[in-house]
Amino acid sequence: MSTKLTTKATLEQRIRGLIAGTQKHPPTGSLTVDGVTYTAAALVQLLQSLADALSAVDAAKASWQNALTQQRTVQTQVLPVIRGYSNLLLAANGNAPATLADYGLTPRKAKTPLSTEAQAQAIAKNEATRKARNTMGKQQKKQVKGTVPTSPAAPQAPTATTTPTPTTAPKPST
Repeated sequence: MSTKLTTKATLEQRIRGLIAGTQKHPPTGSLTVDGVTYTAAALVQLLQSLADALSAVDAAKASWQNALTQQRTVQTQVLPVIRGYSNLLLAANGNAPATLADYGLTPRKAKTPLSTEAQAQAIAKNEATRKARNTMGKQQKKQVKGTVPTSPAAPQAPTATTTPTPTTAPKPST
């Protein structure tokens, strides 16, 4: 038995070949395949029905892909309107659950304040993160000044140097 992979393209090609061969060289009499008797015309009709079904699948898939593309296009246009309208309704109706329920919306949850313990923990975590990342604020950055590293000078042999003697310039008389 062959383990050849049958794809839709190879199946369509095989069907076209069988139909063309059957029409070019019609069998004499009837054929019995798997216990069922077929005439040449009935066999061609059966093969053609599968080819038509495969074509219908291709057409349905193309139609489905077009429908998906259209849905995505409309969705990108409508979703911002939905968000804006929902926000408008939530702002206008506040915490009126009955009115918002008519629109299929629920009121926004009120933000629960952190406990003092949770606040202290968040502050400690923030400070630890800033220290680990060496994060500084504007004022701290202003205080940081760079220094030019001095290169270690090799000891030099003493040389004779002349020091200039200061000369006094004559004062202009007036």
